[in-house]
Amino acid sequence: MKRLCALLVLMFAVVVVFAAKIETVSTYSKVMNKEIKAVVVTPDNYSTAKRLPVIYLLHGYGGNYNDWITQGKSFIPLVDTYDVIVVCPDGAIGSWYFDSPMDKNFQYETYVTKELIPFVDSHYATIADRAGRGITGLSMGGHGALYLSFRHQDLFGVAGSMSGGVDFRPFPNNWDIAKRLGTYAENPDNWEKNTVVNLVHLLTPKSLSLIIDCGSEDFFYKVNCQLHEKLLDRNIPHDFIIRPGAHNWPYWNNSIQYQMLFMSNFFTKTTPVK
Repeated sequence: MKRLCALLVLMFAVVVVFAAKIETVSTYSKVMNKEIKAVVVTPDNYSTAKRLPVIYLLHGYGGNYNDWITQGKSFIPLVDTYDVIVVCPDGAIGSWYFDSPMDKNFQYETYVTKELIPFVDSHYATIADRAGRGITGLSMGGHGALYLSFRHQDLFGVAGSMSGGVDFRPFPNNWDIAKRLGTYAENPDNWEKNTVVNLVHLLTPKSLSLIIDCGSEDFFYKVNCQLHEKLLDRNIPHDFIIRPGAHNWPYWNNSIQYQMLFMSNFFTKTTPVK
């Protein structure tokens, strides 16, 4: 009986070590005139006395702010391992994380960069600098993470993409993109200037630390390889990972392990201990 009690105490202690706190917050978007939820995950040893780096983790098409907590739980222990804060915003269904020229209710570039980030920095003990701020996501969120980081290198020092829709032009009838940009036939300029693969010109070598990965059976595999080649042509350093896998949560639960390690290494190099 004593041995059983000791074992239970030990098991409880192990659970407590990885006890990242998960909370849902409500943020107000002035640009869209509505309340938007986000999940914030802080490490067990979180204290306002020590400022921590932040990783913004974006969901895919059809998902919401809670997806990573309910389906991508493998990242939660890593919040304690790497001593970071993770923020999972709500990007609505089919926002693609840009400001829609067609719909004023979908202004998610402005929301993330000008409303959500200031909220997080004012309510949590963050390193409020690009050296302590990263962004990544899956599918639509992979596009969003690269789109936002390419266009706002003053805000993000490191970015990633998992199975990202990094060029949506081959999919003109999918995922509400035409609702946000208009049809390609009638509004080609909207599509050309808002797809990630056409924004590589915004980068200079080493201006942004990048990790991109995609499964070899993914329908976005080809466009990710094309982005990789374009980055090579422009001499932009980046990690590029291809593994067997499809467009699904088993792949992303594995992928997030690499993404968070990469970002933790970046933070270790760029941010002093505080």
